[in-house]
Amino acid sequence: MFKKFTDGCVSLVNRFLPDPYIFCIVLTIIVFIGAIPATGASPLDIIIKGWAGGVWALLGFSMQMVLVLVLGDAFANAPAIKKVIRIIAKAASSSPKKAIFMTAFISTIACWINWGFGLVVGAILAKEIARQCQGVDYRLLIASAYSGFVVWHAGFSGSIPLAVATATTDSGQWTVGTYTADLIPITETIFSWWNILMCVLILVAMPLVLAKIHPAPNEVHLVDPKLLEEHDYAVARPETPAEKMEQSAILSYIIVLAGIIYMVWFFINKGINIDLNTVNFIFLILGILFHKTPIAYVKAIENACKGAAGIILQFPFYAGIMGIMTFKLAEGGTGESLAIVISDFFVQISTVKTYPLFSFLASGFLNFFIPSGGGQWTVQGSIMMPAGDAIGTNPAVTAMSVAWGDSWTNMIQPFWALPALGIAGLSARDIMGYCVISLIISGVIVGGLFLVLGFIL
Repeated sequence: MFKKFTDGCVSLVNRFLPDPYIFCIVLTIIVFIGAIPATGASPLDIIIKGWAGGVWALLGFSMQMVLVLVLGDAFANAPAIKKVIRIIAKAASSSPKKAIFMTAFISTIACWINWGFGLVVGAILAKEIARQCQGVDYRLLIASAYSGFVVWHAGFSGSIPLAVATATTDSGQWTVGTYTADLIPITETIFSWWNILMCVLILVAMPLVLAKIHPAPNEVHLVDPKLLEEHDYAVARPETPAEKMEQSAILSYIIVLAGIIYMVWFFINKGINIDLNTVNFIFLILGILFHKTPIAYVKAIENACKGAAGIILQFPFYAGIMGIMTFKLAEGGTGESLAIVISDFFVQISTVKTYPLFSFLASGFLNFFIPSGGGQWTVQGSIMMPAGDAIGTNPAVTAMSVAWGDSWTNMIQPFWALPALGIAGLSARDIMGYCVISLIISGVIVGGLFLVLGFIL
């Protein structure tokens, strides 16, 4: 019965989920229509001030995401790194089900450590496992790699638990929007017993279920061999001074030395507070180091850039959607954005016992339209945190319910899957049917525990 349900999800997604670019357009139309009655603004104002005003709001983040894909892929294709990945993949490739289990398991741990690192590592490992494991379903394998991303906001790189633990005011408090509160240490969020329990349950349950739903041998979707082709970055023996410079490892090592000096300084002065820029910097320096010569690294980057088209095209549209969701008319209209109206609805139907669950669900719903964790927190945190205080909910629980909701529906939101899909050479339609299963597993675990927390905390 469970297999039939999985097959139904895969069939439904394959039939009705369009290319992620079309998905962006559909979401844009939906939020545009919803914003008219919610804000009381004219369609012209929403288009000019909301949508067009927000289109370029994610330019910096878009470049970060492109670099996550490109630098991570180039690093993984260095000869020495390929050997390490092959060794790990070999241990996970004795059977298709073991391959699925290990991919989801390793990806979940990697994403908990750092989401950018986990996205890249999971996809690259899955691709290598596909080379070595006969009979594994490639779509499910990549879906398993991406499914580990569901825990990112509960781990070391979670932007919300780090935000509420970091002072942003002179009085040593943190702030979001117009709301200010005392610091919430990560011992009460990331390292709370209930957050760790959620992560452990997902780490065990999700790989087991994903392995169990692996298709029968006659139904397996095998990988296109072209997607697994190895790339040779070797170059001819240098003859001219210019070619000798291109193949001079000394030039690469000078940059590597400078990068190592900076990273030593960073960890001494800032500890393990690693953000996306730091992850990309590490991938950059390691890529230069392991490719040895400048020209070899140039060729690796050129090849890796081929998978970045989806990010470049779609992220401006998501920024535009965020612009509509957060737009409110300064004069006239209701003065409220569509995101605030939606959040207020979930607050109104909550009680002290159900508030953590409804906060989680509200965040999951808004994540479809504001997939940036930081952007969503700016809008929703300023509503949910004071409402939670008024109801009497533990502020750490409220913050993490928003964080978990933000990461939960990423399982069926193509936005964050684009780097992994770029590395894998697949489309969102190929994996989202299986990701529905990950959505259900994580939703039951996390939503159920937040409901319990409403009664015991």
